[in-house]
Amino acid sequence: MSVLDDINAGVKEDMEARRRLVTLAELKERAAAAEPALDAWMALGGPLEQRDELKVIAEIKRRSPSKGDLAGIADPASLAVEYADGGASVISVLTEQRRFNGSLDDLDAVRAAVNIPLLRKDFMLDEYQIWEARAHGADLILLIVASLSDAQLQEFSALSRELGMNVLVETHTAEEVERAVAAEARIIGVNMRNLKTLDVDRSVFAGLAGSIPAGALIVAESGVRSAADVRDYAAQGANAILVGEALVSDATPRERIAEFMAVGTREIAARA
Repeated sequence: MSVLDDINAGVKEDMEARRRLVTLAELKERAAAAEPALDAWMALGGPLEQRDELKVIAEIKRRSPSKGDLAGIADPASLAVEYADGGASVISVLTEQRRFNGSLDDLDAVRAAVNIPLLRKDFMLDEYQIWEARAHGADLILLIVASLSDAQLQEFSALSRELGMNVLVETHTAEEVERAVAAEARIIGVNMRNLKTLDVDRSVFAGLAGSIPAGALIVAESGVRSAADVRDYAAQGANAILVGEALVSDATPRERIAEFMAVGTREIAARA
């Protein structure tokens, strides 16, 4: 069993436990009563002609399967405010509990603290989780191509749109990019971390980004350690970066976000 398979198995068990406490019907009622979703597509740059700066998706991330504990983050709301003040366009909140020590409580706390789009970062395997995301105030969800069939990718994308949310479709290989494009994904992430082995290969980005149609927003995921990494990703076609570890381990995350944005925006201007 791969690391991804193991994570997915745990996610399913935890979801069933939540389902016993909160039914799908109850989630639908909560989602209907929630404030309308914010537009993550526009926040991340929107149409091609408007993409003149690098956008940052800043992540609330306590731990990872590859690195272990990263940061305690006793107050995710305060960290989210710092991210927003630093210029983050979207805040990603990890809600998977076994490997990342996240929760829906974190999503609730961040939603109450900031008024920019939120990504529910989790391993989405069932429509229950999509309704759950909207009920808790998410504006954007993650769909990992490696975890889903083409039918699920289409179905979950359609449901997300019906609920007013955008979708970040995550890819790792050329075949997965083809599937994301076939599903008409508007926001495509290229994750340099192999979810089967957890190895990071930053060289993957350039080749995969080059095969993504110009109309789609391209998000570089994983491997963002420094401004040099941001510069490389922006030069190779990234419209946005998703960064967690480099921010939660930094004493001044708002300054780091501003630095990453400035470096990336210069590269976007140079390639225009």
